[in-house]
Amino acid sequence: MFTGIVSGLGRIVHVEPLGPEAGHGRRLTIATPAGYLDDVGLGDSIALNGACMTATTIDAAAGRFTVDVSAESLDKTAGLDASGAVNLEKALRAHDRLGGHLVAGHVDGVGQVSHFAPVGESWELRIAAPRALGRYLAIKGSVAVNGVSLTVNRVSDADEHTEIAINLIPHTLDHTTLGTLAVGSRVNLEIDLIARYVERMLGDR
Repeated sequence: MFTGIVSGLGRIVHVEPLGPEAGHGRRLTIATPAGYLDDVGLGDSIALNGACMTATTIDAAAGRFTVDVSAESLDKTAGLDASGAVNLEKALRAHDRLGGHLVAGHVDGVGQVSHFAPVGESWELRIAAPRALGRYLAIKGSVAVNGVSLTVNRVSDADEHTEIAINLIPHTLDHTTLGTLAVGSRVNLEIDLIARYVERMLGDR
């Protein structure tokens, strides 16, 4: 379980195929800030751009760890198949502050940035989300974008997608990878955990 509050910026520095065929996944080596892995143990969960992964090797002194990503996970996420910057979040502990919202680390769909421009001191980010996720997206509701807990300001349904608008403050741009987004960028989306269960319960009725 996570909160959507990014605790560090990492970088995928090496991608290694786990087999010769398309059905095989990838082993990622991630470089972290100094000291980031001091309290991380083998097998711990760390979210990469919002996707929960298991640390399979850890070299705290070098500030690097590895994760194995299945072909299925690669197919259902964005930004985990090549070198580049990633948002990192360690798993939530029972005594931690819940600064964002409850995030499971399970990507529900991949959206595409449709607009990203400054508005005053902040930036407006609009994302075209898969239409199937539209029912879970609400004004003033929560959504995780590349693992970052954000508040939805506007929702607009279209035939093939649902567009959400989000306001990003300078702090968020400076301390996450969201500041590097551009129109056309693909992003991992996780809907609100509570909304998922509410929909399931009402559907059973």
